[in-house]
Amino acid sequence: MRAALREAQAAADADEVPVGAVVICEGRIIGRGHNQRQALVDPTAHAEMLAITAAAAHQNDWRLSGCTLYVTLEPCAMCAGAMVLARVDRVVFGTDDPKAGACGSVFTIPTDPRLNHQVAVTRGVLEAECAELLRTFFIRQRTLGKK
Repeated sequence: MRAALREAQAAADADEVPVGAVVICEGRIIGRGHNQRQALVDPTAHAEMLAITAAAAHQNDWRLSGCTLYVTLEPCAMCAGAMVLARVDRVVFGTDDPKAGACGSVFTIPTDPRLNHQVAVTRGVLEAECAELLRTFFIRQRTLGKK
């Protein structure tokens, strides 16, 4: 999760919403990403999507069985769906997203038994640090009149 927090800080430094993600397989980071929606002018450029894409490229396989995704904020429906489609084994996230979280807050996509794959969910890892990074970013944005 510390590596995901470093990615989130990179997003904040680029004036993006500070969410960071890494994919771990066999104890090594094989994919990383941070939000880049502004920079790439792409609504799908979430940290998780970029980390999953990088991990799949590293593995030369879209299936990420045996991998864990660490992310600072609870994944949205798009990212939770991508985890299921990529066959990620587990997601570990820092802080809940009560407005758009799809790993237990608003929806529960990863463990939905109707889907062909389930992703184990661990929540609350380094929660205070993850939440503080987001809180600080949005306070600054409001002060600057940006968001």
